[in-house]
Amino acid sequence: MGMARYWPLVLPLGLVALLFASVAQAAVVEHTFNVGNLSISQLCRPPMIITAVNGQLPGPTIKAREGDTVVVHLVNESPYNMTIHWHGIFQRGTPWADGPAMVTQCPVKPGATYTYRFNVTGQEGTLWWHAHISLLRATVYGALVLHPRGGAAAYPFPKPHAEKIVLLGEWWNANVHDLDDMAVLTGNPPRSADAYTINGKPGDFYNCSNANQTYKFQVRRNETYLLRIINAALNTPMFFKVANHSFTVVGADAAYTTPYATDVVVVAPGQTVDALMVAGAAPGRYYMAASPYDSAIGGMPPFLMANATAILEYAGSPTGDGAPPPQMPQRPAYNDTETAFRFLSNLTALVLPGKPTVPLAVDTRMFVTVGLGNSDCQPEQLLCNTTGTRQPIFSASMNNASFVLPHAGAVSMLQAHYANASAGVYTRDFPDVPPVIFDYTADASDTAELKFTAKSTKVRTLRYNETVEMVLQNTRLIAKESHPMHLHGFNFFVLAQDFGNYDEAVATPQFNLVNPQERNTVAVPTGGWAVIRFVANNPGMWFMHCHFDAHLDLGLAMVFEVQDGPTEETSVPPPPSDLPQC
Repeated sequence: MGMARYWPLVLPLGLVALLFASVAQAAVVEHTFNVGNLSISQLCRPPMIITAVNGQLPGPTIKAREGDTVVVHLVNESPYNMTIHWHGIFQRGTPWADGPAMVTQCPVKPGATYTYRFNVTGQEGTLWWHAHISLLRATVYGALVLHPRGGAAAYPFPKPHAEKIVLLGEWWNANVHDLDDMAVLTGNPPRSADAYTINGKPGDFYNCSNANQTYKFQVRRNETYLLRIINAALNTPMFFKVANHSFTVVGADAAYTTPYATDVVVVAPGQTVDALMVAGAAPGRYYMAASPYDSAIGGMPPFLMANATAILEYAGSPTGDGAPPPQMPQRPAYNDTETAFRFLSNLTALVLPGKPTVPLAVDTRMFVTVGLGNSDCQPEQLLCNTTGTRQPIFSASMNNASFVLPHAGAVSMLQAHYANASAGVYTRDFPDVPPVIFDYTADASDTAELKFTAKSTKVRTLRYNETVEMVLQNTRLIAKESHPMHLHGFNFFVLAQDFGNYDEAVATPQFNLVNPQERNTVAVPTGGWAVIRFVANNPGMWFMHCHFDAHLDLGLAMVFEVQDGPTEETSVPPPPSDLPQC
């Protein structure tokens, strides 16, 4: 069932005392993930079969300490190809364990196994894991918690009395693999979810909801709780509130932040937030609510306008039929971009000794447009041309390059990189600037000519240790939207973000070069831009993509190819012996 085992590491003799003291307690944290079918009933629907890990929704939580090694044996008992991505883990020295299908590995086929091994040195906080193939991460996901080496006493904030995991997700009354297959055949993104969930349960405000479909958090008055909030939804940014309670944000994407007081937390898909909450209200029962942030302006259907709820229940509070109903928080409007931007742009890093700081010298500057568009029907999209005409279909792109993965049956991009055999797998011509300069956010720019994009598999090659600054510019083509852009293999610093077209002369003085927030996923403001900076000190093939899965399937992605450094330790190692083959 995926029980974790902790094996003390035997360290070689002769290490200096300081080094020994820092790593002597490192451990191997081992899990087995049996991915298979689970029969489940939600929303008073007949039981349906979903894909899940160890018969759980969400899947098991992995807990480790900074410096530990994590080993996960994936046993694929499902009828689908499978991979797991360890979202936010740097994978330094272990690029074969990153997980995105056809980027760093071929999928694990039904009946096959693969063992993921990686180290979590230099990382603390809340991350998560999820399937990285098809739409299967709708039900194949879970939390990944990295504690400091010294435990909770080593937090750079007051030690909480307890910690609670809050996993936000989506639920479909349909097989998500079938929905993804239909999206491929038609060239249209899948429909919206049927419900939102907290820790796998939709809560009290859906048809036929019952007590078994509402998650409950038990608290004691005046105690402090560290909420580890994760947005595992496929396509929906979320507002998160608790009635009569407020938060102090202390971390985001497993990076500590300057304490930030707020009564609402905003998390885009892929992002995490660590927030302290004092149970200081009158004893009783209070709703937690996760509601969608519909960031799209023009051209796109709205999200499901509903809420996921859980109940915060104080010890000793009356329960049962005679108990007063829980209080509901006042939620932001679904399209409250002002609240979302205020939260996402106001976080700053907690600068700590020995932690990375923003690099001041830049080697490569990129200006990259992100957004939706159109392209021609592809050969595999058998239902997108039923009228006999060449009607364009939805597409998505970065700098007008709409990304497609190498076809199954080939090799992964990392295998091609390692073998120096990129021909036929990918090309090294991802552009640093868009092919056409235009008014990116103006409604008048939404023209058929500008919307059209071609499919390709392009990478941007970087030298080892090269510092990259990237402007991510949202476009108005089809719709303005807040795209959550996730970079594998690295954290980056968010130097600035705002609305409209990026203007270097105006934006550069706004750059925070002292304590910018550190992220692995940035929500580019709707009809706006964000500037990120990172050091390419991790050789391998690293996916950068929108964490709306509907947009990833449409091509809103690219890959950074980071070349080897000067030593064996700074080079891509040979693949593991059990690496899946296509």
